[in-house]
Amino acid sequence: MIPPLETFACRASSVRVLVVGDCMLDAYVTGKASRISPEAPVPVVNVGRRRYVPGGAANVAANARAMGAAVSLAGVVGSDDSNLRLRTALNETAIDNSLLVTDSSRSTTTKTRITAGGQQIVRFDDEDSSPLAPAIVEELRNGISIALASCNVCVISDYMKGVVREDLCTWLIGEANLRQVAVVVDPKALDFARYRGATVITPNLRETAAAAHTQIDSQTDLENAASRLLSAIGPSALLVTRGEDGMSLFIPGQPEHHLPAIVNEVADVTGAGDTVVAALAIALGAGFDLAEAAAIANVAAGVAVSHHGTWAVRTEELLALIPKARSTPDASGPSGPEDPSVASA
Repeated sequence: MIPPLETFACRASSVRVLVVGDCMLDAYVTGKASRISPEAPVPVVNVGRRRYVPGGAANVAANARAMGAAVSLAGVVGSDDSNLRLRTALNETAIDNSLLVTDSSRSTTTKTRITAGGQQIVRFDDEDSSPLAPAIVEELRNGISIALASCNVCVISDYMKGVVREDLCTWLIGEANLRQVAVVVDPKALDFARYRGATVITPNLRETAAAAHTQIDSQTDLENAASRLLSAIGPSALLVTRGEDGMSLFIPGQPEHHLPAIVNEVADVTGAGDTVVAALAIALGAGFDLAEAAAIANVAAGVAVSHHGTWAVRTEELLALIPKARSTPDASGPSGPEDPSVASA
């Protein structure tokens, strides 16, 4: 299928996306490492630059905004410097962050990557995945309820950091269904039943295998795993991202669709899954069907992996890939790659 990218670009600005989930700050510290520390056998990095960008659910929001949609972001942050840096980055791109609830008892999830000479040396994470206090949950729900009334599509971005609990998923999907708002879920929980009723769930290959409690070494294995999961999440559809093997879309009662990856130089797969979810959500909110939306998301993934680090894919980057998208063979139907062993995206 040739993705309708021009139409997508035209419609994106009319879509309002609500992103709910585990918000993070991605910090990048880059410099030069020319000597080994006398204190321990580790490189000493002379810092040259620090960069802060939205991560996790906030990266989904940043991608959706960069593609032209209006975006509201709901989640929980701490009362710390990372919260201020995250809100600053969100304000710079006009992402509504008024639904972010500040919890002074926890830290804002922050992933700090130290790189030198183009190589990542270490990453350290600051996070608190303990259960939220009832008052924080109530404040979060109240904000989401108001936002649902005016959005076209909702994203649940679950990174298992304490925000996207099972009861929140059940309530949010139910409320969205009542309002006929499409729901896209990026899952991390192994029990996909908590996402039942969403429009589509978007695991990568490794997550699909773990959720289905099986090993996936072939196309047949993937189809069997998808069938098992569809019985647990129905009527939800399943879009499995497969790294260099593209994506596979499974819709209950319909033949599967296999989308080969858009050929592009791979620099980094960090955040590519967030890009897929954002593009998919905008497309559904703009009125495209699931197959068309998946084709658009597949192109967006090709753009995301061509950049180093977390990157918000812009509409013009999608349009620039139209020639490649049109020249990529259509792999829809039961035939497809026989060895979908790559689990990134």
